[in-house]
Amino acid sequence: MKIGELSKLTGVSVRSLRYYEQQGLITPQRLDNGYREYHVLTVEQVNTIQFYLKLGLSTEQISRFLQCVLISKEAFCKEVMPIYQARLKELNEQINQLTLIKSNLEERIQAIQADCVQYGGKLE
Repeated sequence: MKIGELSKLTGVSVRSLRYYEQQGLITPQRLDNGYREYHVLTVEQVNTIQFYLKLGLSTEQISRFLQCVLISKEAFCKEVMPIYQARLKELNEQINQLTLIKSNLEERIQAIQADCVQYGGKLE
């Protein structure tokens, strides 16, 4: 299948598919005319890439274990668990930071509201 058809089947832009190829995540055959020809299994490969991108992993991280995941869904590559753990740690740090920001904003809002009430101002 050509790149446009792969794009339609996966919902991934042609530009992104070319980027995945550049990153070594997918590999098309090249026809004599230079066109890319993708194997039907590339659809599953692109869907798997999209799944991991939605988990917040980078294409660099995905490239480290993608082939293992595609070859054996039952087997977990030794590279996968550390990447998952690192991503979870990053997310927890972001959650903690956002929780702190939220708390600070709530305190500031309460202080502003108290000042407005104290001085007879109106909050819009």
